[in-house]
Amino acid sequence: MVIKTDRLPTPGETVLGGTFLMNAGGKGANQAVTAARQGGQVTFISKTGNDVFGKQSVELYNAEGINTDFIFSDPKNPSGVALITVDSHGENCIVVASGANGSLSKADIESAREEIGRASFVLMQLEIPIETVEYAAEVARNKGVSVILNPAPARNLSEKLLKCLYVITPNEHEAEMLSGIKVTDWASAKKAADIISAKGVSNVVITMGAQGAFVKEADQYFTVEATRVIAIDTTAAGDSFSGSFCVGLAEGKTIKEAVQVATRVAAITVTRMGAQSSIPYRNEVLLLEAETKSCL
Repeated sequence: MVIKTDRLPTPGETVLGGTFLMNAGGKGANQAVTAARQGGQVTFISKTGNDVFGKQSVELYNAEGINTDFIFSDPKNPSGVALITVDSHGENCIVVASGANGSLSKADIESAREEIGRASFVLMQLEIPIETVEYAAEVARNKGVSVILNPAPARNLSEKLLKCLYVITPNEHEAEMLSGIKVTDWASAKKAADIISAKGVSNVVITMGAQGAFVKEADQYFTVEATRVIAIDTTAAGDSFSGSFCVGLAEGKTIKEAVQVATRVAAITVTRMGAQSSIPYRNEVLLLEAETKSCL
């Protein structure tokens, strides 16, 4: 549920806002929808409440061509909800009521074990219990499936989990929490990536908003400049990056190549209001790529 306003309120302050809109979101859901819109074959493992939001969500995922066989219904908890405020510069603040997301369990992952084993990649985030994330990562690793983790919302992670990952994709704030290094430029991003990598994950992609992304791929380092756009709403930017990045890797792109495409997907996303409603389709990304090349 999103309200667009001139500026974000300070604690205790009421700000009169403008446009209100409501659409489907959630980090895992946004990533799944992005991957599907970029041409991936997607199975979404999740949990919703037995309520109107949950039922509408499953209908939307089916319409996107996502396999919903492993979306479980929680009879006790409502579907997760996010309250989002967006200012005139496109910056946002978000409060999430996890609801059924918080009850996605190891048993649910066990039910999807065989489906996980058929995947090329498992993509996860942290809006579900950390114990469930760790268990899913271990299941995937044991089946030889590469795991990508977008560590959002930010929190400390165990080295046990990090050692199960193929790639981790923190933003500047998440990278700082994981490394202790304040990330402000390419040099500090390299320091942070090295520290994170030393904890067990060899490939690190730090997303840095309008600057672009810093890539540590094993012992190689790359910088990928962001596509220049006017940001309207940064909601789902990181999710659309992650979903498209995963599809790029599944199609055989290098990490750097997948990041280059993912930055274009995120660039389109921030020019639109909303979460899933802002995520582009593959033909839109290809058009932006062609326009960018023609300007060089």
